[in-house]
Amino acid sequence: MSLNIIAVIPARYEASRFPAKLMQDLCGKPVIIRTYEATVATGLFNRVLVATDSALIYNEVLAHGGQAVMSTKQHDCGSDRIAEAVEHIAVDLVINVQGDEPFTNKEDLEKLIAVFKNDAQHKIALASLMHLLHTQEDIENPNHVKVITNLAGNALYFSRSVIPYQRDTVVHTPVYKHIGIYAFRKEALLQFYRTPATPLELTEKIECIRYLEHGHSINMVITNRVSIGIDTQADLEKARLQWKLKEA
Repeated sequence: MSLNIIAVIPARYEASRFPAKLMQDLCGKPVIIRTYEATVATGLFNRVLVATDSALIYNEVLAHGGQAVMSTKQHDCGSDRIAEAVEHIAVDLVINVQGDEPFTNKEDLEKLIAVFKNDAQHKIALASLMHLLHTQEDIENPNHVKVITNLAGNALYFSRSVIPYQRDTVVHTPVYKHIGIYAFRKEALLQFYRTPATPLELTEKIECIRYLEHGHSINMVITNRVSIGIDTQADLEKARLQWKLKEA
C-alpha cells in the first residue's frame, strides 16, 4: 500500500525544562538542525518540515536549506502544532519527530510506518515507540515517560511516575520508556487537534494521554535502540559524547 508520508518536527523555543535547548550546539550545529538532517537522511518521507513558534529556529532551518513553517497560534503540545501545520496539506500519514531527538534513525521510523502499511482495515490511527529501561535511575527519572500496554501492545497509560509499581519483587515486569515519536493518520491528528486537553494530560504533561482519555488506542512498537532525548544540560553533554563516537 502506497502512502503519502511526511515528517513534521515541532520546535518550541521556550521549553519548560531546558529553554532554548533546540538551539544548543551539538558538535557544530544546533540540535534542531541535527534532528532535521537525521530525519531527511532516512529517505522515508515525501517532505520533512519544522513547525515552530520561533523566528530564530525558523531562520536557522532555512539557512541550512531546510523547510519550516511558523505557527500562527499558541500551542501547548507538539501534536497540536503539527496539526496546524498540516491541516491543508494532502497527506496520509504524519510522523511527529521530536526536535530534541537528534539520533532519530531509519530503522525505528520504518517500524512505525510498517504498522500502517500492514493495517489494511485502517484499525490503527496512532502508533508510537518504546524501549526497555535497564537501570533504576532511569526508571525513577520523571523526565523519562513510562508506558504500560495491554497484551495486544496497545498503551494502557503513560506516566512520569514508575509504572508498573513492583509490589512483588519476585515478579520482574519490564519497564518501558515512551519515545515521543508518533505516527498519525492525518484524520486522527486533526481529531486530536480539535479536542480540548484532558485532565490527566494536563496533570502529567503528557500529550498522548488525551488520546487515551477519549477511548482511542495507541499501538506501541518496541525498539532496541536507546534514544537520547535532550531534556537537560546533562542530556546535552551525553548527546555530544555520543555524537563524537558516531563521527569517530
